[in-house]
Amino acid sequence: MDRTISLIFLSFLLISSTTFSDGGSVGVNYGRIANNLPSAPKVTTLLKTHGLTRVKLYDSDPTILKSLSNTNIKVTIDLPNELLSSAAKSQSFATSWVKQNVVSYHPSTQIESIAVGNEVFVDPKNTTRFLLPAMQNVHNALVKYNLDKFIKVSSPIALSALQNSYPSSSGSFKPELIGSVIRPMLEFLRKTGSDLMVNAYPFFAYESNSDVIPLDYALFRPNPGMVDAGNGLRYFSLFDAQIDAVFAAMTALKYDDVNIIVTETGWPSKGDENEIGASIENAASYNGNLVRRVLTGGGTPLRPKADLTVYLFALFNENQKFGPTSERNYGLFYPDEKNVYKIPFTVEGLKSYRASRSPVNKREVSVSAHTWCVANKDAGKDKLQGGLDYACGEGGADCHPIQPGSTCYDPNTLEAHASFAFNSYYQKKGRVGGTCYFGGAGFVVTQPPRFGKCEFPTGY
Repeated sequence: MDRTISLIFLSFLLISSTTFSDGGSVGVNYGRIANNLPSAPKVTTLLKTHGLTRVKLYDSDPTILKSLSNTNIKVTIDLPNELLSSAAKSQSFATSWVKQNVVSYHPSTQIESIAVGNEVFVDPKNTTRFLLPAMQNVHNALVKYNLDKFIKVSSPIALSALQNSYPSSSGSFKPELIGSVIRPMLEFLRKTGSDLMVNAYPFFAYESNSDVIPLDYALFRPNPGMVDAGNGLRYFSLFDAQIDAVFAAMTALKYDDVNIIVTETGWPSKGDENEIGASIENAASYNGNLVRRVLTGGGTPLRPKADLTVYLFALFNENQKFGPTSERNYGLFYPDEKNVYKIPFTVEGLKSYRASRSPVNKREVSVSAHTWCVANKDAGKDKLQGGLDYACGEGGADCHPIQPGSTCYDPNTLEAHASFAFNSYYQKKGRVGGTCYFGGAGFVVTQPPRFGKCEFPTGY
C-alpha cells in the first residue's frame, strides 16, 4: 500500500469522524426467523436505548406495530411475496390489506414506507409478473386513504438484478428484466416520488473474490482506493462501488433522478470454514465504519451530494434461518439483547468510536468429495419446502433438472425434489460443514442417493 495515499485517506476519515454535519440515516432490519427472540415491547426498548430511529419489518405484525406506536421510530413494513399475486389481481384485496396493516396504526406508528415483496426477481415461485400490479394497487389504496404523500411504496431488489456491476460505470440491469419490470418500476417510483430499495452485501463479493478484493476495501478501512477506468472516479469502499453500479444502471435507462435506499446490508460475525472473512472483528469493522460513513454525510462518488439511508441487517441472530452458518449470524444483538459486538448508531456515539483493525480470514476446508446432501423426510413439509425454496432461489442451486419434463422431475415428490436441490447447493458450496443444514431438513450421506433414474452430481 502506498503510504502517502493511505495517510491522506486516514486523515480524511479522522476529519469526517469529528465533523458532524447533517448526514444520512441508519436503520435496522428486524427479522424474526427464530424461536428465542425477546418480546416486541423489549425490542422497542432496545431500539430506543441504542438510538435507532428507523426499523424495517418483513411483515406487518400487529404486536410489533402497536409496540412501536408513539416512539418516533419510523417503520417500513412488508407485503410478503406470497401475497403478491392476491394484491396484484385484486384492488379490493390491496385496499383491505392497507386498511388493516397501515390505516389501523398510522400515524401513531410512523409507517413511512411499504416494501412490496422482497428480492422478488430471485423468488423461486416466479412472482415477478405480479410485482408492478401489486405495487400500483397498494399505492392506489394509499391514495384512497389520503396517505400517499406520507407513505411511499417500493420493492427491494438484490444486486443479482444487475447484468454487470464491475466496474461501477458499466453497471446495467439484466436485459430480460428491463422491459418487463425494471423500467416500469422505475417509472412508477419516479411518478410517486419513491426511492428504489436495494439490498447490497459487499461480504458476498469479498467471500468469492478475496484473492483480488482487499479486505480493507471491503470494510471501509483506510486504503489507496480503486479507480474506475470507465469514469475516472476513485472508490475507497466496495459498498460505494456496488451502489454506484446500480446508479449507473438506472442512468443508462434515463432514471438518474430516482434515489436509492439501501434496505439491507451487513456482515456476518460467524461462518463456515469456506466463508472467508466471516468474523466478529470484520463484522464490527464493516458495520461500525458504515455507520460512520453514512452519518457523517455525503453520497457515493457518482452522486456525492445524495446522503444515504441504510438499514443494517440484522437486529438479531436468527437461529432458524436456512443456509450456511453465516445466515444465522448477521445479528447486531444476541437474542438475550447483549451486543454481538459494540458499534455506535448515532452521531453522538461516533465521537468516541474507534473501529478494530484486526482482520480475520477463513480459508476453505471441504470434506470428502464422495458425499451427498439429501432431505430428511421426517423434518416435515414446511421445513422441506422452505429449504427447497431457499436452495432454488437465493441459494443458487441448479434446479432445472427437477422442473416438469426434465430428467429428475420424477418421482414428483417433495422429498425427491428437495434432495436434488439440497445436494446441488451442497456440491456448489464445496461440501463444507453447515451447507447441508437447511434448518435441520438436510443431512449428509456417503452413498449415492436413489430417486428414480435421477443421478445426483458430486461436484461442479
